[in-house]
Amino acid sequence: MRVILIEDNRSLAKGIENALKDLGHAVDHLEDGLEADAFLSREEADVAIVDVNLPRLSGIEIVRRQRARGNGIPVLILTARGKTSERVEGLEVGADDYLVKPFDMAELVARLRALARRRPQVAPSQETVGQLVYDRVQRVLLSEGRNLDLPRRELALFELLLEHRGRLIEKDRISDALYGSGSSVEPNAIELLVSRLRRKLDGSGVAIRTARGLGYMLDDG
Repeated sequence: MRVILIEDNRSLAKGIENALKDLGHAVDHLEDGLEADAFLSREEADVAIVDVNLPRLSGIEIVRRQRARGNGIPVLILTARGKTSERVEGLEVGADDYLVKPFDMAELVARLRALARRRPQVAPSQETVGQLVYDRVQRVLLSEGRNLDLPRRELALFELLLEHRGRLIEKDRISDALYGSGSSVEPNAIELLVSRLRRKLDGSGVAIRTARGLGYMLDDG
């Protein structure tokens, strides 16, 4: 899952970012409202976390502009305790959920997963590909009933390839989705990750095809 985090409290943002990255999710963090609005207008993500009070442009206005552009990225707004008006206004302009500060990190993660599953284009909770069964709710990949127990980064790669099944995904897009845009990733990191996952999928009827110099595609044909 790729998450865009818009929060100017650096301590809080760092905590959220670390928690999500520990679970294998990619996080892009922005602090300025105007910069965040521009970023959201050109980048894709599974969900966005938007604080209400931001420099230069409020979180409420960010959500309003996103919906006016037809951007359907699910949005979770963060509000201060007791600010009922912020919660109401955020939902009215198009936010999908809200969380009051301070909050439990486990609840934040659970709400983000629920929002990502709620998107109209989301596939069923379980999907069979080749001889594999992927459970999106539990984030478990099964082969003949056994958990393949993939490391978090390999599982995130499989999720991304499955989401774009049968279509080529560029290496740069994979890097952004797994590590966040602008991350310092070694040039061969994606190749090594793909190679490890490919070995574990061997014999499952599922293959990762390579378009040299371009990207990768999941193929179960």
